Amino acid sequence: MSNSMPMGTRVKLSAMMFLQYMILPVWFIPMFPYITKMAPEGSILPLLCGMIMGFGALASPIFGMFVDRLMNSEKVLAICNFATAILLAYAYTVKTPGALFVTLLLVMVFYMPTWSLTATIAMGSSTTEAFPQIRVFGTLGWVASAIFSVIGTKVFGIAQFDTTPHIFAAGAIAAVLAGVLALFLPPTPPPAKGEKMSVVDTLGLRALVLLKRPDFLVFSVLILLAMVPFQWYNVYNSTYLQERGYEYLTGVMNLGQVLELVFMLMIPVVLKKAGYKWGMVLGLLALAFRYVMFYLGAANGLQICDYAGILIHGLIFGMLIVGSQMYVDAAAPADLRGQAQGFIGLIMFSLGTFLSNFVFDGILKKNVITEGPNIGKHVWTTPYLIALVFAVVLAVLMAVAFKPAVREKTNG
Repeated sequence: MSNSMPMGTRVKLSAMMFLQYMILPVWFIPMFPYITKMAPEGSILPLLCGMIMGFGALASPIFGMFVDRLMNSEKVLAICNFATAILLAYAYTVKTPGALFVTLLLVMVFYMPTWSLTATIAMGSSTTEAFPQIRVFGTLGWVASAIFSVIGTKVFGIAQFDTTPHIFAAGAIAAVLAGVLALFLPPTPPPAKGEKMSVVDTLGLRALVLLKRPDFLVFSVLILLAMVPFQWYNVYNSTYLQERGYEYLTGVMNLGQVLELVFMLMIPVVLKKAGYKWGMVLGLLALAFRYVMFYLGAANGLQICDYAGILIHGLIFGMLIVGSQMYVDAAAPADLRGQAQGFIGLIMFSLGTFLSNFVFDGILKKNVITEGPNIGKHVWTTPYLIALVFAVVLAVLMAVAFKPAVREKTNG
C-alpha cells in the first residue's frame, strides 16, 4: 500500500470513527446513576451492568473470524450497528431491571466488536502512521456525544436528561447513522477467504497462535493487567463524580477526550522515536498520575485534581489502547489481523473488565460510609491508592519484561 490515501477515503474513515465512538458515551457513561435509581436496594444489577462491556467483548474474536474468512469488514460493521440501534431503541421502552440488563448485554455483544472492526477497516485502507490521524475523529465523536444531553435538556426540556431512558434513544439514533455510513465505506475483503475452517476458526481463536511468541505473550498479559485500573475509571468514575456533587456527568467525563485530540496526534511521533514498549510505559505512568490526582481530589476535595485526572485520559487511552492496536497490526500476519484485533479487544474490554470489576467492586464495598450525613457514599482514597500502586508496578514490568519483536510500519 502506498503512503498516499485518497481524500474521499480519509473522510469516510474519519466519519466512521466519529460516529462509532459517539454511540457508547451517550448512554454508557450516565447509565450507572440511572440503573442505581431503577434497581432495588442491595441489587447486583449495577455490578452486572458494569460488566456488560466485558460480556460483549467476548464476541470480538468471533466477529474477527468473520472478517478474516467470510465477509467484508464494512458489511459486518453495518450489521452490528443496525442491531445495536434496534436493541437500544428497545432499551428505551424497558421498565424492569432484569429485562434492561439482558437488553444491554445484547447491545454490547453487537457493539463491542465494532472497535476492532473499525481498526481493521481503517488500517486496511490507510497506513500505520495515518491511523492515529483517523482515529482522532473517534475522540471528536466521543466529545460530541454530549450534544444529545444539551439538546434533550435545552431544546426538549427533559430535566436531568442523563438520568432518564432517553439516553438509550439517543444512542439508537447515533447507531443508525453509523450503520448507514458503514454501507459506503471502502471495501475490506476477508484476507483468508476460501481457506479451510475449523472449530478454532469458528470461535475466532486462531490468533492464539501468536501467544507462542514471547513478546506477544508478555504484551497480552501486561495489557490484561493494565485494564484493571484502566477500566475501573470507565465503570465507576461517574459514581465518584456524582458523589462529589458534579451535575453534568457526561460533559465532565468527556473533558478527558478534549486533550485526547492532541495526544492522539502525538502517537506516531512517540512510537517512531520511542517504540511500542516505551509508548506503553508512558501510558501506564499517565495512568498512575491520574490516580494520584483522584486520590488528592478525594482526600482534599480539590476539583482541580479531579479535572487533572480526567484530562490525562487522552494520553492513557492513546498510548495503551491505540498503541496496542497498532502493535497488534504490526505483529500479526495479514490473514490473522482481524482475529488478532478481536483477540486483543477480548483481552482489553472483556477479560480486563471482568477482572477490574472483580477486584474493585470488592474494594468499594469495603469502603462504604455507614454512618453520618454521607451514609451510603464511599471513601475513595483507598481504592485510588490501590489503583496508583497497581499502575506503577505495571509500568516497571512493562519496561523490564516487554521486548517487542516488530518495528513500526509506514506501509500496510
